Amino acid sequence: MIGTDINTAINFLKQGELVAIPTETVYGLAANAFDENAVLKIYHVKNRPQFNPLIIHTNSIEKLKSWDLVLPEKMLLLAAKFSPGPLTFVIKKSNTIPDIVTAGTDAVAVRIPNHKLTLELLSKLDFPLAAPSANPSGFVSPTKASHVFEQLGEHIPYILDGGDCEVGVESTIISFLDETPTILRFGGLSLEAIELVIGKVNTIFSQQSTVDSRPLTVNQPIAPGMLSRHYATKHKLIFDFKETDFNQYHHDRIGMISYSKNYTSIPISNQMILSPERKLAEAARKLFSAMREIDEKDIDVIFAEKFPDLDLGRAINDRLKRASVESK
Repeated sequence: MIGTDINTAINFLKQGELVAIPTETVYGLAANAFDENAVLKIYHVKNRPQFNPLIIHTNSIEKLKSWDLVLPEKMLLLAAKFSPGPLTFVIKKSNTIPDIVTAGTDAVAVRIPNHKLTLELLSKLDFPLAAPSANPSGFVSPTKASHVFEQLGEHIPYILDGGDCEVGVESTIISFLDETPTILRFGGLSLEAIELVIGKVNTIFSQQSTVDSRPLTVNQPIAPGMLSRHYATKHKLIFDFKETDFNQYHHDRIGMISYSKNYTSIPISNQMILSPERKLAEAARKLFSAMREIDEKDIDVIFAEKFPDLDLGRAINDRLKRASVESK
């Protein structure tokens, strides 16, 4: 069922049920983070490996403190500037947070989402919501309530409809477990914006950008979005290509995801041009919907451009790179 009634969502959550919620980034599949049985339902419905931790969502810094979480000074500086917003903080967990949420690690990922409807929902709850993206694990994230219904509607009792997501890619994740903060996932807030507030930060991607190296592979992630295979399309997706690569396929059977370019050798109906005016925020907002739409076409392969490796372009490139990794 899809609706806009917060009280209906609250009742289901208090009963230990799952509810899909809107955020500014993507829709989340939410459960009471303090209810281990409810959290288990998230893993089951998404077919998500239980070694992949979840982000907990709430509406205030004060609530985080009330759950015995110690909030580092630089985290508070960023939260004052960007929360609510598309930024997730990884900090030391407390005993209040169940191990199932953190996949047994001693770290927890927390964020305050910037969506009016969900903030109102969270303000009426005395528990946080564990909420990964509301889609089967490894596939394209949902940015509309209809996306959630198409993939998970028969498995969850309620989808809270908050319209289209404004940012369209998941939150940036930054860890405060070490002395120097580290970006674990590029997302809806740029590296540049973060460094303007707290100075230089590390990235887990070493000296290379994510698009110039293989996606990160970890055995025990401390935050979501760290697995190499993710955002999968049904059709093979080729990222950062040369136009000569088109010659391996019939051109009318090629799908294209581009920044602003129209490829004249490919039917225009098979092209998803994300931002003719070359605005990265617009491209990010449209990315997941474009991936879904192109994947439904009668084609053999999807080509995806490499976007400028700066600002939100890093997040776009990260998602497309991970979508291009073939499962073994």
